[in-house]
Amino acid sequence: MPRISETVFLVNPAAENGAAGRRWPELAHRAAALGLRGDALLSERPGQLTELARKAAEGGADLLVAVGGDGTVNEVANGIAGLGVELAVIPRGTGWDFGRTYGIPRRLEDAVEVALRGRTRSVDLGRARYRGWDGAERETLFANIASAGMSGAIAKRANETSKALGGKASYLWATLAVFSRWRSDEVRVRVDAEEHAGRMHDVVVANGRYFGGGMMICPEAEPGDGLFDVLLIGDLTKRDLVLTLPKTYRGRHLPHPKATLLRGTTVEIETREPLPVELDGEQPGTSPVRFEIVPQALRLRVP
Repeated sequence: MPRISETVFLVNPAAENGAAGRRWPELAHRAAALGLRGDALLSERPGQLTELARKAAEGGADLLVAVGGDGTVNEVANGIAGLGVELAVIPRGTGWDFGRTYGIPRRLEDAVEVALRGRTRSVDLGRARYRGWDGAERETLFANIASAGMSGAIAKRANETSKALGGKASYLWATLAVFSRWRSDEVRVRVDAEEHAGRMHDVVVANGRYFGGGMMICPEAEPGDGLFDVLLIGDLTKRDLVLTLPKTYRGRHLPHPKATLLRGTTVEIETREPLPVELDGEQPGTSPVRFEIVPQALRLRVP
């Protein structure tokens, strides 16, 4: 790949229901007027930003600017983990949970300011080994939150809608729709040396704090401490959900009698029946799954 600019935009045109692609010329013009300019690489298919990011880093870029949502950040992080190149983000997704933990602003002008003059923070990533839909073992990094259980089905349901109402409304609707038919499963979870087993709706493995369009599911998660926050969500009733769900948006749902919070560097999940696995809002496969922390693997521009 020929030498490219020091700053490279990695754009997901499908983000924000396709608005990111339609508005990219305008966004690029506004960013350039503020002093942020460089080559732009636009993806043409899911997963392509991983290879585009890696090629940009290997081609000499110093700063990659991801333009999109959590899935975009996930793809770029998979391409540049450990390479030392810095990542900035211009949020254009509907859920935008990744940026909430770091206070990365959604307004374009403010996000550009962070990209240009923010401080650089080294943060952890997670590595997931799971069973792909074709039955083969897969390995993928995640930047924010992973899970196994009901939230994987919720993510799939939300992604299949237009998200025209925005991330919070789309995920809330998907949560209620999936929960009404979901049955908890027998799950065995090992976090480092500690083992738990029982009927669970979800196992959340958190590097960041937010998922599901703004739920502060793990309020004390620190993405640079070398540990996952692991939330085991037990056998919930409809009453549990109705009473607890509103509290998750403020991070006030814990402690809870049907939730257990653990911390560790590795998480192994085994189930009788395959459970959907979710990584940064995407749903690439099923359990069994193993998660492990990858310390200080990403250099991120933050306010």
